[in-house]
Amino acid sequence: MKSTAGRNGGTYAHKDIAFEFASCVSAEFKLFLIKEFQRLKDEEINSRTLEWNLTRSLSKINYRIHTDAISENIIPHLLLPAEIGQIYATEADLLNMAFFGITAKQWRAQNSGKDGNIRDYAAV
Repeated sequence: MKSTAGRNGGTYAHKDIAFEFASCVSAEFKLFLIKEFQRLKDEEINSRTLEWNLTRSLSKINYRIHTDAISENIIPHLLLPAEIGQIYATEADLLNMAFFGITAKQWRAQNSGKDGNIRDYAAV
């Protein structure tokens, strides 16, 4: 806190101290602070939810681009379904190693308590 006398004087305090003092003086101000804090936290949660949805959508779109490229350019059309599945798994591991530095199997072993897959936890 700082207090100065005379012309242009006054009492100055850190904002945390000022809020605490003002909330002791005015119940209305204290209620305003509480409501504003709750609003800001709700807004933060909503923006994180939106960010997660955007991240997941981008990941999903990119994954589709990758799988289409594998289907069109890598997999011969004369293979059996089991062979195609093996090629997809191999290519998916290659992509996961390139993007995340870990295979899906390794990620699941390290994150057994999490739902979903590695793309669900990817950043933009």
